[in-house]
Amino acid sequence: MSLDWSGQTVLVTGADGFIGSHLTERLVAIGAKTRALVQYNSFGSWGWLGESPSREELEVFLGDVRDSDSLRAPMRGVDVVFHLAALIAIPYSYQAPRSYLDTNATGTLNVLSAALSADARRVVHTSTSEVYGTARFVPISEAHPLQAQSPYSASKIAGDKIAEAFHRCFGLPVATLRPFNTYGPRQSARAVIPTIVTQLLVGETVELGNLEPTRDFTYVSDTVDGFLAIAGCDDAIGEVVNLGSQREISIGDLVTLIARRLDRDAVIVGAPERVRPPASEVDRLCADASRAKALLGWEPETSLESGLRETIRWLAENLDRYKLGTFAV
Repeated sequence: MSLDWSGQTVLVTGADGFIGSHLTERLVAIGAKTRALVQYNSFGSWGWLGESPSREELEVFLGDVRDSDSLRAPMRGVDVVFHLAALIAIPYSYQAPRSYLDTNATGTLNVLSAALSADARRVVHTSTSEVYGTARFVPISEAHPLQAQSPYSASKIAGDKIAEAFHRCFGLPVATLRPFNTYGPRQSARAVIPTIVTQLLVGETVELGNLEPTRDFTYVSDTVDGFLAIAGCDDAIGEVVNLGSQREISIGDLVTLIARRLDRDAVIVGAPERVRPPASEVDRLCADASRAKALLGWEPETSLESGLRETIRWLAENLDRYKLGTFAV
């Protein structure tokens, strides 16, 4: 498939969210005819796209991936589908596991079925490093066993396997991108970096759960590069590809790094409500991204230090968007 996006009709599900909005804006910038599926709500909100400088150049559809009927119009005549719509907050998945299965498994089934009916030329399905669970070996390659350590990860494994089945059974040209921990501007306080930064912007106390787990962080612009690269790679059809920095850092060390950038003396306070059930905690994540480099020519361009600088700047300018002092489930 050509990497010339000019004239390509592209649909992004979950376009109103953190990564989805960045991807949608990039697609507009490179000349794709871009459609955005945003979750229907009574306010008519387009999420992050509502204030995007690209909003006038988008064709926006309000709908829900759980409802196959709402996919018919946005999928008509589409060339490429980027499927990002998902419920992602791990703590809430303990409270509402059925909602996660409905959205992340059945919703993915609906998107794939609609893409197949529309004869889409490429589908990029979004996975997550959480499907690996705690690392059995490091770095984690795509051959690592899948371990469902939360209802969220179980629902994403189901979606991944549905995508695999649609390729094998029906010949749907689908490629699965598996990002590790993406961060950057617009991310919600349900993620650890905004959680730490927003607390340190207003004080020196940081409420957190477990400090020992390690994570592999990728800046959002690099993740968007990965989406575009896999969509243009014929050799990626039927494959799963990790995206990650191949560098791990513990949550405790992450606090220290952020506090240093903010010139704060961070005081960490344990918050029991932020701790996962013992057998559910993913203790270690560190990507083997060699397949991304070999297949896609992808490597991250933004260091954690540089990405944090941009993320902190954006969070400081948008602090009023966050409910400070509240645990976002």
